[in-house]
Amino acid sequence: MNAIEIRGLSKSFGPKQAVCGLDMTVPMGAIYGFIGENGSGKSTTQKMICGLIPTSGGSIKLSGKDHTDPDVRADIGVLIEAPGCFPNLTVWDNMMLQAANLRLSNAEEAVVKVLKTVRMEGAAGNKYKNCSLGMKQRVGIAMALLGEPTLLILDEPLNGLDADGMRIMREVFTDIIKDGKRSILVSSHLLGELQKVATHYGIIRHGKMICQMTADELDANCRTYVALQTEDMNRSKMLLGCKYSRVEEDEAGYIRVYDLTTPEEIVTYLYDNGICVTEIQTDKIGLEEYYIDLMKGGR
Repeated sequence: MNAIEIRGLSKSFGPKQAVCGLDMTVPMGAIYGFIGENGSGKSTTQKMICGLIPTSGGSIKLSGKDHTDPDVRADIGVLIEAPGCFPNLTVWDNMMLQAANLRLSNAEEAVVKVLKTVRMEGAAGNKYKNCSLGMKQRVGIAMALLGEPTLLILDEPLNGLDADGMRIMREVFTDIIKDGKRSILVSSHLLGELQKVATHYGIIRHGKMICQMTADELDANCRTYVALQTEDMNRSKMLLGCKYSRVEEDEAGYIRVYDLTTPEEIVTYLYDNGICVTEIQTDKIGLEEYYIDLMKGGR
């Protein structure tokens, strides 16, 4: 059974179609990275999954049931945009209010558990307004975790975080799904960070799903390349461009050769043409470059 199964989903706002025949499958126990440029339909799709806005067509099933089923709706934790907290109340009081909204019988125990999960147990007495952005994001995730939902919908939870905040958030995501009973649908523009935790990906453009894959499939699809610097970069690029089908210069000033070749072959070829290689390495493109290449129609 899949955590989310969407078929032919569409949403129109007047004459504008925000989502167009979208298909999506999120397996149980997955961290599903939902990727797309601004205006691609990510947030609209997430809001329809949560029941915050109605669909215009298609179907959404959560754990095999229609997403409008009251029992299913009660089993979703949501953080879209920002947590709904009172700034002058403490983290603990905000959490207890949310527990009361959910009518949890073991409120204090539940709040302690989720604050520990998101590494916020030591900041429970802080006023919400005095929390850093990363702490506020973790409070929002803690609220979403109250009631032990099996599905979390998180919209851009990594935005604005520093390196330490991102590290903590990655640990939180991994802890949430470690028992295999919970799934996370997370959208983010920080693709390098997303790649460190996601098990599955969906790439949306103009309201349509253009690619879904597992982390292993992404790794297999990301091309290996040889990156090098020489004593004569312009001539090297010209010579390599004549021999290999794809040669380009990256932002760091390295020449990249994407064909199936070895560093030794390139060094020998350039040496035979009177050019000395000063630095060379083999690497592989990441999610961000794969995504950019996909958007340009490179795959």
